Amino acid sequence: MVEGGIIKADKTEFTECFRTIRKTPYIMRIAFSAGIGGLLFGYDTGVISGALLYIREDFKEVQRKTWLQETIVSTAVAGAIIGAGVGGWLNDKIGRKPTIIIADILFFIGALIMASAPAPWMIILGRIFVGLGVGMASMTSPLYISETSPTRIRGALVSTNGLLITGGQFLSYLINLGFTQVKGTWRWMLGVAAVPAFLQFILMLSLPESPRWLYRKGKVSQAEAILARIYPEEELEDEKKALKASIDSERAQEESFGGGGVLNKVRKVWENQVFRRGLYAGVTVQVAQQFVGINTIMYYSPTIVQLAGFASKSTALALSLITAGLNAVGSIVSMMFVDRHGRRRLMIVSMFGIITCLVVLAIVFYQAAEHAPSISYAESTHFGLNSTCPAFNSAQNPASWNCMTCLKSASHCAFCANKAGNGLHPGACLRNTDDLKDACNGQQRVYFTEGCPSKLGYLAVILLGVYIISYSPGMGTVPWIVNSEIYPLRYRGIGGGIAAVANWTSNLIVSETFLTLTQALGSAGTFLLFAGFSVIGFIFIYLLVPETKGLPIEEVEHMLEKGYKPKLFGGCQKSEQKH
Repeated sequence: MVEGGIIKADKTEFTECFRTIRKTPYIMRIAFSAGIGGLLFGYDTGVISGALLYIREDFKEVQRKTWLQETIVSTAVAGAIIGAGVGGWLNDKIGRKPTIIIADILFFIGALIMASAPAPWMIILGRIFVGLGVGMASMTSPLYISETSPTRIRGALVSTNGLLITGGQFLSYLINLGFTQVKGTWRWMLGVAAVPAFLQFILMLSLPESPRWLYRKGKVSQAEAILARIYPEEELEDEKKALKASIDSERAQEESFGGGGVLNKVRKVWENQVFRRGLYAGVTVQVAQQFVGINTIMYYSPTIVQLAGFASKSTALALSLITAGLNAVGSIVSMMFVDRHGRRRLMIVSMFGIITCLVVLAIVFYQAAEHAPSISYAESTHFGLNSTCPAFNSAQNPASWNCMTCLKSASHCAFCANKAGNGLHPGACLRNTDDLKDACNGQQRVYFTEGCPSKLGYLAVILLGVYIISYSPGMGTVPWIVNSEIYPLRYRGIGGGIAAVANWTSNLIVSETFLTLTQALGSAGTFLLFAGFSVIGFIFIYLLVPETKGLPIEEVEHMLEKGYKPKLFGGCQKSEQKH
């Protein structure tokens, strides 16, 4: 995010980027070192999904308490909201480089706390530290890359930060899978994050401060010395003049807001109708990005795979790896097509695909629950008279029970599948204890605590993959691009900041409630609820978000002055008239 959004790049810029870094490798060293912040951001997003499977196994209270699982996941998001706010202040106060270093220290400490945690509350504490680091890195890394990159390839270098985020998510699933058979499992998964944090800390010590920040602080000679290492001699003078003009313009805009701090600035800009209309569009796409349920997939995908009927943790992680890989591929697809087909069209097509996938997923999970293997009294007492789930014993009509009824009856109940018919024949409803789990597995049966055996399991995994393919190129990346273009230049920082907070807050709400929703509504009901949210998001995007592809800031501002209306409501898109 740079001044409220992500700078985009086109194909020509990527070609120029490769040519430039061959001549000046120092530029790539800066971009790679700062880009590790994006990698850490992505790694933390993905790693907790696999680690949670094993945390539940080691700490029975986490297994029993859904709210505790949600808290372990979402405290990092809460920390990121605070970290992003504090990071913005630190960026201006002490500079971009020290802020990234502080983020690395927080991330390093958080990773070590989690890896050595003797109790769930220590994991939560570590997640808070990591979240603070993620929040700082998520806004500072792309900002630093932007301000230390040559203008002609700036978009290409900043775009790689987004690619590193999805790459970090893919890496986290790969590492999760690699540690499934290692003693300590989740401790290694969470602790490994300390390595890239330490690497970035070391690399950043040898790198310069942002020349833009130095210039603002009156350290002109230091800023010019850094520019001389980035730009060829024939471009240096023009860049110095451009930087001076940009800083002078920025200071003039700040003076126009007057004193009174951030709240006073927000109050004054809210009086501007163009800003309000831009903010409606910017916040709409950011909130919609989260309420389509994407972070239920990224934070809980192995759990969802288990709900689809794959009890093996290693199998769940392996299948989740596919979704992470598709997400990374989708970010590359977006970089190729967003300037060709436009932001609005890409989001609308993306939302249509998301809604379709969520509705079909709801149907698949409903059918899987309805046709779950039934419970056999003989199978349930096979492991001993005291082995049966107490809720099953006291049920008024136990003959109507199936696997899903057993698992929903109480957190301390589990299903031991029959060896016959791929586990689809009647099985046992047992107490959820380590001894009974070992007894079940010892007879070459599969032990289920989250989902049930189903013929539709693979279809659910395929649909999750299609969901990611629909999400990533459109709703995954375009909302950030829209927020970099929709506001008048003088309001871009404030507008982008408000929209980013809306995004993180929506992320927190979704991640903190997902498991509770699956317990209350079932998997089918939860996905149907997200489909409903997605339909609302689709409508608001259609009504409020104009096309900004190829439009100068002045033209976007003029369009918002008139008030945007989609074609169906008698309006037209200026970009379509022009092109």
